[in-house]
Amino acid sequence: MNPPALSERTRRLLATLVREYIETGEPVPSSNLAQRAGLSISSATVRNVLSQLEEMGFVWQPHTSAGRVPTDLGYRFYVDLLLDARRASRGAGAVEARLRQEAGDSPLVDDLLSSASHVLSEASRHIGFAIAPANTQAVFHRIEFVQLGGTRILVIVVARGNQVSQKTVDIGEQVTPSELTQAANFLNSEFAGRKLAEVREGVRERLRHERTLYDQLLGLALRLASSSLDSVDAPTAVYVGGAASLLDEVVEASGLSVATLRAMLRLIEEKQRLVRMLDQYIDGDGLTVVIGAEHSDPELRAFSLVASTYFDGRRTGTVGVIGPTRMRYSRSISVVDGAAQAVGRVLQEND
Repeated sequence: MNPPALSERTRRLLATLVREYIETGEPVPSSNLAQRAGLSISSATVRNVLSQLEEMGFVWQPHTSAGRVPTDLGYRFYVDLLLDARRASRGAGAVEARLRQEAGDSPLVDDLLSSASHVLSEASRHIGFAIAPANTQAVFHRIEFVQLGGTRILVIVVARGNQVSQKTVDIGEQVTPSELTQAANFLNSEFAGRKLAEVREGVRERLRHERTLYDQLLGLALRLASSSLDSVDAPTAVYVGGAASLLDEVVEASGLSVATLRAMLRLIEEKQRLVRMLDQYIDGDGLTVVIGAEHSDPELRAFSLVASTYFDGRRTGTVGVIGPTRMRYSRSISVVDGAAQAVGRVLQEND
């Protein structure tokens, strides 16, 4: 059900009330609300408007003599105002500079996203996260075989965008470095530019049906590639920053119960649960804000989530923050938006 339409005066009073509550954490009295909203109306008129807002579900009153506190519907009204007025993030440059400083000018995807989660956490003072694009959509760039000693080989698979995975394989036989180079060259010429999932299936198909067509060296190349491409089906990589260091601050700022905090920690620890949740919420590119009761999971209704997709030139991933419903939405939206732009730009440069 859509919330009722509000007059301009009522909208200004409600927006001011939400801002004041986010700043102070205390119920907002009607006494100076009109002045803070820049309105020349009497206290009686303000009280009447607040009563109407309470009836409509935008605010509530902890007890008779207290001021008002925004509900999740009140927060949603405020966030929609912010989103409607939003311009291109001016914080993107600063976030990008921080990311480059932490991860370097040509960072691996793992390093970049780990840095992004920490930058988001520090800037928003909430828990930051960054989620890599799905492995199955990564595009194969090259494979390298490095002799480690004995019969052990380090297999390095590089996807476009500087996404690197490594695996040590014991092949049970001695090979020379030149043979390893030939084996890698065969695979690189055969599969470069195809999605990792397609490469894996192509390698497996050849191993199943065309064993007799390949000499010993090329058979070795296929076996090494097959063993290393199993990680294509690995769970999507999730990076989280600030969970431990922010717990005390979250408790102090929001008064959340221990049970509620445990629910947040479970979400962070069960990282694939976060991925599934975002798959449910995010419908297309851009920014998504989920507030309190809008969560499908009752355990998470004490929290809000701000997330945005980034684009690496071929695939999308997600960055965002999670915090109590009384979060500084303006700052969180700006930081998340800026981080998404920055991560996408750095990844496309490295492609």
